[in-house]
Order: sequence, then structure tokens, then C-alpha cells
Amino acid sequence: MVAKIAVQQKGISVADQNATPIRVGLLGAGTVGSQTARLIVEQKDELAARIGRPIELTGVACLDPKETERFPWIDQSIVTTDTMSVATNSDIVIELIGGTTVARTFVLAAIESGASVVTANKALLAKYGPEIYAAAEAKGVDIYFEAAVGGAIPFLRPLRESLVGDKVTSMLGIVNGTTNYILDEMTVKGLQFDDVLRDAQAKGYAEADPTGDIEGYDAANKAAIMATLGFHTSVTIDDVSVEGITNITADDIAAATAEHKVIKLLAVVENGEAGVSARVYPALIDETHPLASVHGSFNAIFVKAEAADDLMFYGRGAGGAPTASAVVGDVVTVARHIAAGCTGPSIPLYKDLKKAPINASKAAFAVRFLIHDKPGVLAAIATEFARNGVSINGVNQDLKPSLKAPGYDGEVQQLRLVTHATDEITLRETVKAVQALDFVTGQPSILRVLD
Repeated sequence: MVAKIAVQQKGISVADQNATPIRVGLLGAGTVGSQTARLIVEQKDELAARIGRPIELTGVACLDPKETERFPWIDQSIVTTDTMSVATNSDIVIELIGGTTVARTFVLAAIESGASVVTANKALLAKYGPEIYAAAEAKGVDIYFEAAVGGAIPFLRPLRESLVGDKVTSMLGIVNGTTNYILDEMTVKGLQFDDVLRDAQAKGYAEADPTGDIEGYDAANKAAIMATLGFHTSVTIDDVSVEGITNITADDIAAATAEHKVIKLLAVVENGEAGVSARVYPALIDETHPLASVHGSFNAIFVKAEAADDLMFYGRGAGGAPTASAVVGDVVTVARHIAAGCTGPSIPLYKDLKKAPINASKAAFAVRFLIHDKPGVLAAIATEFARNGVSINGVNQDLKPSLKAPGYDGEVQQLRLVTHATDEITLRETVKAVQALDFVTGQPSILRVLD
């Protein structure tokens, strides 16, 4: 730990100072914020025993104070719309308002005022993390954010502290509960994407605007944080390649099932010879793979390190109470540091690693085309693959007809090709060339095959 000088307040004994509550300010009282407040208030005595000093929720900032009236554990006298006042008059500030611009302002103001910060805001850290980490170190305060990746899973702390003596080479996993729920329901029940999405929204697993989840942006924010902490270099959301699940169809799920595979949206970060890469994409994985058994809104992350070898973290990746558990865990850690007159380890980004080009990584791909069912089609498509240097590993045309094509009276069949390892740029150029053939219709489906 990095020690700070503990200064006794003038005229106050050490015993009295140790009895002075640590002031906690909460910014945002939504799903996670309200549950965080509940845990702090209802477990106040037990938390104080764990910390060695009392802890008190002294301010709750939100846009509409009336919204907090349904939470009886929140004292209405401390609820305010003056967010800056709460941010700059607390010992620990919990930022749960989300977004980037406004949240950045309040977090930096809290740090400048001498407060330590706990946040679950992955978008903020993916965009401004290095700036915030540096500000906290310069001011001699803590910044903790366990809930930003993996919800209730203790993952970032082990990555940040337990593995600091090792060299992490790669991480991959399921880090978005909404998309995992959708793909799982499509697999188990054979439903279409839109139907499952509506069900997920009705059950509260997906937001009214689910774009951040289903387009992969939420997972991409987490991938940036994972790469930054794991590789000790600055990786922002702008460095992450993102592909969502909106193009996954029931036909893709059926084809995967027929091959004893499942489709999962993965966050993959690697530190290789070509540099650091951070990517989010849907992939086919074998049904015997541990990630295949991650169901519903659960998350799971694999870490590969040189000495520790393979590690797996698994648990609830979303939800108010599970996420609040991680937030309050950080609050207790920071409060212990305050009680002891010290801070935890900083986040040294001492490496300036290059970013790997997109064609540095190679993989096998499964590509599904919609084609007019007539002689010569397969040979023509195979010719385009050969012309671009992409080797075909397998072909499956025994799939049910999907639709009719305008201007074509015959059947439209599905043709599914699985390639040997190739880079993504070459693969997509090949697919584009095939799409230009007059007997290919609709949009192709492209999925990586996880080795």
C-alpha cells in the first residue's frame, strides 16, 4: 500500500477521530444505486466492525428526489439535486449516474476535493480511465471499480492486485448478461432474436434502448478496462473492435446446434507479438467448452497468465443487488484505507504498447450465404474463396430453405462454409466478392470459430 500521513485533527483525540463516521456520498439512486444505499444503511453496524470505524451515508444526489421515496432505507433529508455538493463534501464518493461527460466532471471534482471514488461506470473508465487513474494517484486517493466488469464477480481486484506479480497474456469471456440471456434463450427455445429481445425487456434483463448491449458496446467498454489493467497500458474504447449480435438468426443457432456448438458474444483481449488487441464479437464454441455452459445473465471470464496459467471467474454479471455487492465491497476497502491513513495500490500504466492491426489475428470462420439453388453455384463460390487465398474446411448445403428472392422463382437455399484459419480483412473481402455474384442474395452471416 502507498502510505499517507495520518494527521490527527486539532483538538480531537485519536479515539474520537476513530469514532467519527466516514462520510459516503452517492451519485445516482437507480437500480444499482438504490441497492447500494440499502446495503450501506442496513449493514451499517457490521460494516463499521469490518472497517474499524463508523460509515455513514451522508448524501444522495439524483435528478428527481421523489424517485427515492419508494426506498424506505434512504433518509429523505439527505437526498438532493445538488450533485456537485455531494461529490465535493464526502470522504468516499460512489458514482453510479452513468454516461461519460457529466460523470467525468463529478468524479474529477470529487478527487480534487480529496475524496476517494468508487464507480461501476464502465463507459467512463473505457474513455477516460487513464486520466482518472492519474488524477487519483496525484491526489493520493483511491479509485476502485470492481462492479464495472462482471457485476458481482470478484475479477478486477484479482487482476489488479493478485496477478500483479505475473504476466497476463490474454483474457476472453462473456461479460454482458443481456446478450448472453438472448443467445441462450434462442438456443434453448429456438426463438428468433426480436422475440427474445422483447421478452428480455419485459423481464428487465434488457433496457428500453438495448443498443449498448446488443451492438456490443457495453462489452467493448469492459474489454478496454480489462486490457488496460491486464497489460498495464492505455487501451480506450476507441481501440476496441466491436461486433454485436443483431444479425444472429434462428438459422445460425440451428446450424450451430447441429454441429454441437453454441454462439456466445465474447470479449477477447490479447497481448501478442503484433501488439495489444481488444475485440468483441459473436463466436461459435464447442458445446463441451466451459463457456458453453454459461447460461442466462451469468458472466464468465478466462485469464491466461505465464505463471498462474489458466484461471476462470464466474458469477452473476448483472442485476441491482449483485452489482451493489461489488460496489459496497469497494466502499469497505476504501473505508479501511481511510481508517488506516493510507491508500491502496495505484494503477501504473507504465507501458506504451502498440495496438495490433486487425489482420494480425487469424481464426476459422463459419460463413452462411443465401443462394439460388441451381447448378454451378458451389463451384463459383469456391473459386472466389480460392482466388482470395481462403481455404475451405467444410461445406454444408443440407439446410432448410429460408426465403424467396425477388425476381427468382426457385428455392433459396442456405450454403454454409467453414474456413481454415485466415485473417478477418481477407475473409470479409472474400465474402464481399461472393455477394457480388448474381445468384447470391440477402446478407451473409459471419461467425468466428473459437479454437
